Parts: sequence; structure tokens; C-alpha cells
Amino acid sequence: MKPRSSGGLVYSTDHGRMCPACRHPLAHCTCRQAAAPEGDGIVRVQRETKGRGGKAVTVVRGAPVDAAGLLKLGQELKAACGSGGTVKDGNIEVQGEHVEKVVALLQQRGWQVKRSGG
Repeated sequence: MKPRSSGGLVYSTDHGRMCPACRHPLAHCTCRQAAAPEGDGIVRVQRETKGRGGKAVTVVRGAPVDAAGLLKLGQELKAACGSGGTVKDGNIEVQGEHVEKVVALLQQRGWQVKRSGG
């Protein structure tokens, strides 16, 4: 009897990249949602302009919430800052320079927050 291959569907033309473990599209992967958030418990807030045509973006990394909580937190931060933004790759990006306001909002939640970068 041959051992079963650990491979599987990796890409689908209908859904794009697929998770090899649960075989769902990466956007709807169930095994990543079940995993606990990684990190050292410190939320880092940084202002970035690199690769954005000189436009400033406030980036939040390391928030101790799951994927659904990250989306909700992103919406709350964008509304509080009065600007747009997105959630991708486990980070929240808020358009504009809102580092001080975001740090204050996250500290009100009782999280340990550090301003990172320059």
C-alpha cells in the first residue's frame, strides 16, 4: 500500500490560493482562524510611507484578536480617525497620520501599546 501524499489542491482558478490543510480558499481558511494570535502581547503602531507614493499610513500590528475581531477593530479605528483604510496580512492600515490617536484608543482597551518606527 502506498503512503498517502501530504499534497493537495494548492491553487484553484475559481478561488485562487487554497489552504493545503483544510482545502478552503485562503480568505476562508478555517485552520488559521482557529489558531491563537501570535505575538508578544504588545500592539505596535507605526507610520509608514514606503511604497505608497509618499502618502502616510498608520499601521497597527500585533493586536490580540482573531480575524473577525481584527476587521471590527479596523472599522472602529477608521471611524474614530475619520479616514479610510484596510485590514490585510493581519495588520490594520488607516490612511493618514493618526498614530497618536490610534495609540490612545488602543490603550483605552487596556492593551500594551508601543509606537514603533521613526
